[in-house]
Amino acid sequence: MKHLVTLFIAITLFVSASAQTTTNTLNPPKGGQEGCHTRPRVGLVFGGGGAKGAAEVGVMKVIERAGIPIDYIAGTSIGAIVGGLYASGYNSETLDSLFRSQEWLTLLADRKREVQDEFITRRDGVTYVLGFPIFREKAPSPNAQQPSPNPRKPFRFGAIRGDNIVALLDSMVTRSVGQSTLTSFDQLPTPFRCIAVNANTFEEVELSSGNLPLAMRASMAIPGLFKPVEMGDSNLIDGGMLNNLPVDVVRRMGADIIIAIDLTVNHHDDADGDLWGSLPWGSIFGRNGVWGIIDWVFSRPDLEKYSENSCSADLYINPDLDGYAVTEFSRQSIGEMIDIGEEAAMRQWKQLKQLSKRINGK
Repeated sequence: MKHLVTLFIAITLFVSASAQTTTNTLNPPKGGQEGCHTRPRVGLVFGGGGAKGAAEVGVMKVIERAGIPIDYIAGTSIGAIVGGLYASGYNSETLDSLFRSQEWLTLLADRKREVQDEFITRRDGVTYVLGFPIFREKAPSPNAQQPSPNPRKPFRFGAIRGDNIVALLDSMVTRSVGQSTLTSFDQLPTPFRCIAVNANTFEEVELSSGNLPLAMRASMAIPGLFKPVEMGDSNLIDGGMLNNLPVDVVRRMGADIIIAIDLTVNHHDDADGDLWGSLPWGSIFGRNGVWGIIDWVFSRPDLEKYSENSCSADLYINPDLDGYAVTEFSRQSIGEMIDIGEEAAMRQWKQLKQLSKRINGK
């Protein structure tokens, strides 16, 4: 009897140990660990630059081809849109199709197609010029105690709400991850952050939770063109004003290795250099006031932080986009810029493959 009990215990311990071994094989430790070895974590940074964001898609194609896994993503302005969709699970081929197929002028400027052939018209309290909304009237508050002598007050002349782009982003994010509002952007297939600026305090804001499409829209809210996005007590505008290449953000997220895609052309070496000549409204409105701010958004982000971030990236990719404007959304230009981004990344193919070997161990 004693021998039978001893044999039963031995068999039980053996089965338990075998089951534990099988469980560990089927469910290896998270965080890229294999046994006691952990691979380096990779962060990808998407810089701002309007239409030139198409080049980021070309760069992504080569990064995917090199077999480099991405663990963290951060983006600013157009980089927030590209990065946010990439973090949501869309690959470079899907984003290539998105960039080439969209009518970006209609999408970004809330253009109303049914009145685009009319020079000026007014519908539902909105004034349109060639289909573009330039003036909206605010409806009276339903909680008002007394009728106001002027029940409708205009707000924000020329401010674009960005309804079209938010609707597109919402449908894409929901289709990919099941919902557009998240308690944390760490819930995405790849953890994500995007950068905006609080217009009330002129401080950088790192968006890490909430409505993802609205966060991406806030990051690209160019002052004077797009209406700021209200979140709590903050009015959020384009993050490029303070941090156009958020390498520091993915570093804080936990990245050991950072790949940065910078769309800047003049690298801010010349204090007098800017992109004003490439903007269609520059000759009309002059360099001062709100249009001067728009110029600065694209050509003069915070110089000190930009310099630190561009220098601290482990792999810095800067497509040659000289001659392309931030507003150049024609399909031909989009296609050319995607190709330029791919060519820029291919010039660093050797470094990318070395990085892939270092990360993947093969």
